[in-house]
Order: sequence, then structure tokens, then C-alpha cells
Amino acid sequence: MSTHTYLDFEKQIAELEGKVQELRQLATQDTSMDITDDVQRLETKSATLLRETYSKLNPWQKTQVARHPRRPHFKDYIGHLFEDFTPLAGDRYFGQDEAIQGGLARFKGRSVVVMGHEKGADTEARLKHNFGMAMPEGYRKAVRLMDMAERFELPVISLVDTAGAYPGVSAEERGQAEAIARSTEKCLTLGTPMVSLIIGEGGSGGAIAIATANKVFMLEHSIYAVISPEGCASILWHDSAKAKDAASAMKLTAQDLLEHKIIDGIIDEPIGGAHRGPGHVMDEAGDAIEEALVELSELSADELRRQRQDKFLAMGRIDGTA
Repeated sequence: MSTHTYLDFEKQIAELEGKVQELRQLATQDTSMDITDDVQRLETKSATLLRETYSKLNPWQKTQVARHPRRPHFKDYIGHLFEDFTPLAGDRYFGQDEAIQGGLARFKGRSVVVMGHEKGADTEARLKHNFGMAMPEGYRKAVRLMDMAERFELPVISLVDTAGAYPGVSAEERGQAEAIARSTEKCLTLGTPMVSLIIGEGGSGGAIAIATANKVFMLEHSIYAVISPEGCASILWHDSAKAKDAASAMKLTAQDLLEHKIIDGIIDEPIGGAHRGPGHVMDEAGDAIEEALVELSELSADELRRQRQDKFLAMGRIDGTA
């Protein structure tokens, strides 16, 4: 059986790759079989179909890719790009939030503060990390980490992957909106360089709270929006089944957002999505982050704040007007 998890628009690809696996399994049972030509033909056909499919993904299909369960998560990036990661827990007010992880690390030779959403790679981990949906203490922990970064003059790197902040009663009781606002404010007033990367979903205030950075990048098939397509469809049409229509109207893809100057760059993904070549895409992301940090290191604290604030205030303005 294939180790891939296929999306609904990848059914033909799944069938072809499944046939390759079947042939190889038969060949192990009967060593006299010569399957070389058949395997090569099927692999070529599968690769062509994969390339054609991913060259014309619509926004809803990109949303599905962004949510792919095997897509590399925060912990994968930590293990691949960072050294000496020391996680820091708690917000010093209420408790520890598992959806937002963060701490001190070394990134390509420099000390940094790194934080981000962790969705979890299996059922147990997803429950532990609340599917990447942070409680108020997660955003208060983010503020604590950014305060520490400023105190020790360390750059901040954030990796965003959340459908949104947790919307439950318990989160509202503990001041979810205030916590998100404080975290966003801290991003804007931070006196050290900050670089953010949307690695999967960038959902609503839950994402912007740790992504109001000097430089914001997105992976090629990630999404970034004020609400999920399902939530948008429920509000506009009272029918979450129209999520595909909502995704097309929302301009949530990396390509749309770059065109509208909401983000600063796109990190290419392997054909078939980041989950088909996680090491490569994480290397590319690391290079983009390093280049941004080198550029930002030339700016003073006041210049960093001004650049960040000007960047976000300019969004949505036409000819100098809002």
C-alpha cells in the first residue's frame, strides 16, 4: 500500500501509484517477473498527471493541500532548521497552551526566538495541541516570548499554521480577543527583526496575532484569510457546503496575496505539495528566512517598528486612501 494520503482530486494519481505498488509487491513474490517497463510507464504517467494537476489547482484545492495531514508541521521545522531548541512554557498568568509552541534556538548560527502553531501529526497529538487552535494563554505566552526577544535583542521567527484561535466559551471567558489584540500589538511594537512564514493555514486573528511581521512569506499552497472558507460560506449563504465558492471569492491563496502586497514572497513547494518533499521545502524556507533576517539586521529598532507599521497600514489603501 502507498504511504501517501490522497486528497479527493488526486484519485487518478492514487490509482496509478497504487498499481505501481501492486506490481512491485507481485515482483517480490515472483522474482522471475520483469516489471521494469510497466513500472516505468506507470510512473511516467503518474508524474505527468501529478504535474498537470498541481499546475492548475483552484483555491479550494489549495485549501485542501494546505490542510494535508502529512504536511510538515512546526515540530518538523524545528528539527530540520533549528539547533539547541529550548521550549519555554506558560504565560505566567493562567497556564500552558499546547497549540502555540515557542522558545530559544539557534538558526543558521544566530540566536533567535522561534514560535508557531503546532497542529499535531496524529490523533493523539492533534488532541494534545487542540488542532493548532490556541487559547488566550497561547497568545500571552507569545507576548512573553517577544518581550524576552526584545530584552536580549534577538530576532523573532514565527511559523503559522492554524484554522484560527479557539472559539469556545472557556477561551472567551479568559479574554481571547484581548489576548490576540495584545499579541498583535506586541508584534507591531517589537524592536527586533521579525519574520513570519505561513506553512499551512493562516486563519483569522489566530494567525495575525503572531504574523504581524517585517517580512511575511507563504508556502506555495498555503492559505491566509480572515475566516475559513466554510465559515465564510456559512455567513454569506448559510451553507458551509458552498466552501468551494467562498474559497474562490476570498483571494486566500499565496499568489493572490502576493499580488495584493499582503505578503512579501512565496516559497515554492515540490510538485504534489510540501508533504511530498518536506526536506526540500524546509530548506527553501530556511534560506528565505535567513535572507530576510540579514536584510532586516541593518535596521535600527525604530526603523523596524516604522517599517512594520507602514507595511500593515498600507494594506487596502488605494492612491493613499483607505
